Amino acid sequence: MLSTLRKNLTLIYYIFFGFISLQPANAFQQATNTSLVGTSPQTSAYLFVYFIGNKIDEEQIRFALSDDGFNFKALNNNQPVVNSKKISFSGGVRDPHILRCENGKTFYMVATDMVSSKGWASNRGIVLLKSNDLIHWTSKAINIPSAFPAAFGNVDRVWAPQTIYDPSAKKYMVYFSIRKGPKDYDKIYYSYVNKDFTALTSSPKQLFFNPYKTACIDGDIVFAFGKYHLFFKTEGHGNGIKEAVSDKLTDGWKLKDQYLQQTDKPVEGSGVFKLNHSNKWILMYDMYTSGRYQFTQSTDLENFKSIDQDVTMDFHPRHGTIMTITAQEALRLRNYWMTPDKIFTTAQAETLKSKDIIVNIKNKTIIFPVTSTTDLKTFNPEFKAFEGIRIEKIKGEFSKGKVTYKITIGDKKPEIYTAETVIRNNPVLNGFYADPEVLYAEKTGKYYIYPTSDGFTGWSGTFFKCFSSDNLVDWKDEGTILQLGKDVTWANRNAWAPCIVEKKINGVFKYFFYFTAAQKIGVAVSDNPTGPFFDSGKPLIDQKPDGISNGQTIDPDVFTDPQTGKSYLYWGNGFMAGAELNDDMVSIKPETEKILHPDQTFREGSYVIYRNGIYYFMWSDGDTRSENYRVRYATSTTPLGNFNIPKNNLVIAKNPKAGIYGTGHNSVLQIPGKDEWYLVYHRFNYPNGITMGDAAGYNREVCIDKMKFNTDGSIQQVIPTLKGIEPLK
Repeated sequence: MLSTLRKNLTLIYYIFFGFISLQPANAFQQATNTSLVGTSPQTSAYLFVYFIGNKIDEEQIRFALSDDGFNFKALNNNQPVVNSKKISFSGGVRDPHILRCENGKTFYMVATDMVSSKGWASNRGIVLLKSNDLIHWTSKAINIPSAFPAAFGNVDRVWAPQTIYDPSAKKYMVYFSIRKGPKDYDKIYYSYVNKDFTALTSSPKQLFFNPYKTACIDGDIVFAFGKYHLFFKTEGHGNGIKEAVSDKLTDGWKLKDQYLQQTDKPVEGSGVFKLNHSNKWILMYDMYTSGRYQFTQSTDLENFKSIDQDVTMDFHPRHGTIMTITAQEALRLRNYWMTPDKIFTTAQAETLKSKDIIVNIKNKTIIFPVTSTTDLKTFNPEFKAFEGIRIEKIKGEFSKGKVTYKITIGDKKPEIYTAETVIRNNPVLNGFYADPEVLYAEKTGKYYIYPTSDGFTGWSGTFFKCFSSDNLVDWKDEGTILQLGKDVTWANRNAWAPCIVEKKINGVFKYFFYFTAAQKIGVAVSDNPTGPFFDSGKPLIDQKPDGISNGQTIDPDVFTDPQTGKSYLYWGNGFMAGAELNDDMVSIKPETEKILHPDQTFREGSYVIYRNGIYYFMWSDGDTRSENYRVRYATSTTPLGNFNIPKNNLVIAKNPKAGIYGTGHNSVLQIPGKDEWYLVYHRFNYPNGITMGDAAGYNREVCIDKMKFNTDGSIQQVIPTLKGIEPLK
């Protein structure tokens, strides 16, 4: 009875104060609906605090939010939320860590007081910050040599502080790594902090004693399974994340002597957090030489598995931490920092090019790029539902022109935006994909694209997908056809640049899928163009050809000579190699392997076609991160023969007038029975890629434009377009 009464009173309270969530159950809401404020006494969202780079304007604290712990959106357009110059001695801060206090209402944040341009042994202190609302922060910079001159007067670096509550001492302690001069090595120390969170009250004591007497930095402590777990980095190139466990916070640490990172690249800045309402833990870390973050998952804090394919961010963080927050706290942050462009670019619709939406905050306009087959009478984008954010369609229809939306973010003044559609068949795939391989399958009469799954920092995707179409404009996602580490046991990273061929063997169609994994080339086989594909169990090519010392064993291309029926495989980055395949299509004839010599512009991405007695060899020139990435070609009279380099051998290059850059790594489609050809290639994301720096090279899109030949057999340079091609009939 008493329990029922409490529940009813609680319900009345939430209804009265307008906190009941009336969001639709699905992740997106129709623009004609309204998402209202909702909250829960439990945490239901995630706050990511981070910095972004080694320039002084990048060494500042930034925030991002997520509803699920996997998909994060930067707040404040990825600009700082705290001014580093006002809170630090050095003018910059790095490695921020955030903690909710035991009272549930106060938040502590700590950061390294440092700018990297002054050197890695230049900082002497940390910054303490305190807030009651996650928006307004007070701060105090602490110089360790000045605070504790007797014991730490010779300190030359103080790195990566974090805070935790010590229930035994009933105090908050800050722990961080200290090095006492260049002859010392980094050790993790701790000190208690005063009640105002403005000063350290005790001289730092060593927290963890590494039995190997080598440097330890970037400590991160969580309490789980009745014990304290300390994750830290063993300093030095090629080392990584280890864990120590103790029953007590300040001593008794026992090392679990194994590396936990799921990569062979250097890492630092581990951060551990538990998913809301789940038994799963996330260990994330900064792959600082690769320019990306990796997320891994565990249920026991001992065995971790990479979940890169599940994680998305619209920013590129460096060493940060994630804290779970309530829906009301997420609402407060969105209310203060979220901008309309972040909301409108979440729009989804079947024929909408969602990665290419253009929102102009100044002019308050939206452009929705759609395919030419879109039915504008029924076109009605859905926007991701964020608590406290309302989007209403107040007038207009896309079939008649423009549509007007009213967007209200929290208690901010509503804003009016005008939206219109524009026909753009490029990109052809909705999302970030690259290195496209195109196939017409005789068995099904359909077209297929097999790309690199892109959008992963540092080209770190681990799976391959397939897309099908009847008209080259509307493409169906057929799902993942091959997962490294699962379907491919000999490699678990760098799923790049696949190619495929259809062969009829003993009257049965077979599909041979060649792919790059961990800088080796593998092959998988299927009875259907959409799979399932079964890996051969080992690499087909796992080393460079004799005499080649540079470059990478990547980017396979398979070509069947219509003159002879023989199939050939080409591959290489920094070199072009080729060889004839055996009849089994899963091995090459070693005696036919040959180094091919186009010219000095060759980088990668070989592709071969045959037309009117001429073999055309195409390749990508430049770096895929460069706006000048482009495709060139040569001709030959044999599939492994010498090359003739045309004077003007550009196949495709950037089109600055259209805002198109980084056009490269192509395949080519001939419409069966016709002298009709199409170039399938990737480009930078439009319109944002050109502003992204190196990140544009792993946020790419797949496009198709028509390719034509001159009467002398030379290729007419393709001008890349936003509109793309018309649907095939």
